[in-house]
Amino acid sequence: MQITRVAPVENDAEPGEDDPDGPAGRSPLAGLYGIARACDHPGPAMSWRHFTASVLSGSGGERGEAWVACDGGRTSGGQGERSRIIGNQVAGADQVAGGHILHFPQDDNTHLALLRLMTHPDRRREGIGGALLDHAIGRARDEGRRVLIAEAAADGPGTAFAKARGFSPVSTETRLVLDLRTADWSGLELLRARAVRRATCYSLERWAGPTPDDLLGDMAGLTEGMNDEPLGDLAMEDQRWSAGRVRAREEMLARAGQRTYTMIARHTASGEPAGFTQLVVDAERPEGWARQSSTTVLAPHRGRRLGLVLKLANITWFRACEPSAERVITWISVANPHMRAINEAMGFEVFDTWHQWQLDI
Repeated sequence: MQITRVAPVENDAEPGEDDPDGPAGRSPLAGLYGIARACDHPGPAMSWRHFTASVLSGSGGERGEAWVACDGGRTSGGQGERSRIIGNQVAGADQVAGGHILHFPQDDNTHLALLRLMTHPDRRREGIGGALLDHAIGRARDEGRRVLIAEAAADGPGTAFAKARGFSPVSTETRLVLDLRTADWSGLELLRARAVRRATCYSLERWAGPTPDDLLGDMAGLTEGMNDEPLGDLAMEDQRWSAGRVRAREEMLARAGQRTYTMIARHTASGEPAGFTQLVVDAERPEGWARQSSTTVLAPHRGRRLGLVLKLANITWFRACEPSAERVITWISVANPHMRAINEAMGFEVFDTWHQWQLDI
C-alpha cells in the first residue's frame, strides 16, 4: 500500500472529464471521487467538477491537496498527472482504497489543517484509515500546523474512528432541510410581512452570481460578521475577509459549477450594510438540492428580525429562479438556538447531526 499525492490540473481536463456525472478517465483522483460518493451520507452530493475544485482550494481560500492510498508497490510520476505507475502497471481508480484531502488556511488560522479522510466501505478495518491519518498528521506538521480538524456524522463510522484515534468532539451541528414542494408558502409570506414591520428602516438588495465590484467591500465586512457564530471549543480564530478574498471564493465556486443567490440588507439612513444571506445550487448537477450557505446580521442591527426577513426574501426569489429545486439544506450549530428558531419557523426539519473533531498534533 502506497500513499501518493494527486491533484487536478486547472483548465486541463481530459475529454469528457468535466462531465457532471463523473470523470471519463480511470485516474487515482477519479478513484478517490468514487470513494467519496460511496461514503456520502444522504443529502446533496458533490459533482466531479465541484470535487476537483475543492481539492485545489477550500471555500475560504484554503490551499488544498489530495492523497490516495493505492494497492501495489512503488509509485512514481509527477504531481498533476492523471495516473501513477505501480510497478509496470498504471494505478487506476480501481486500485484506490482510500485517501485524504487536506486544506491549509492561508489568511488566518495558520495553526490549523482541515482534514477529510475516506476509506472505501469494502476496505475498512484493514488499517488503511489509520495509515492515512498518520500520513495526514505528518503533512500537517510539515506545514507547521498544530491542530487537525475533521467532521463526521454522529451515526457514521467516522465518529468511532475519531474517538479511537484520540480526537476530541469540540462542536456539534445539525443539518436541517426545508422541502420546497410542501412548504407553507402563504404562511411564509405572512411571516415575512410580520417580520418586515420590525425592519422598516432597511432596504434589500440582491444579485445572482458574482458580487458587483462596488459591493465587494460591503460583502467583506458582512462575511466577517460570521465570526460571531458560536464554535464550541473549536480552536479557530476569527477569519479576516477582504474584497480580494471574497472574489477568490466566488471564483472557486464558479470553477466548482456553483451558482449563488445573495441578498443583503442595508440601513436606509446611513447606507451601512447590515446583514446578508446566500443560497447555493449546483448549476450542472442540482439533483433537486440547494444549500443555505451563510446568514448573518451585524451586531448593531440585531433585534429587528432582519435575519428572518433576509432568509424569507431570498428563498422566495430563489424558488422563482430555480423551479427545479426541491429541498434546501442548512447547517446550524446546536449552540446557536436563535438561528435554529428562525429556520424552524420557516419549516426546516432536522435531517441529521454531525460533530467536528479536533486533534492536537
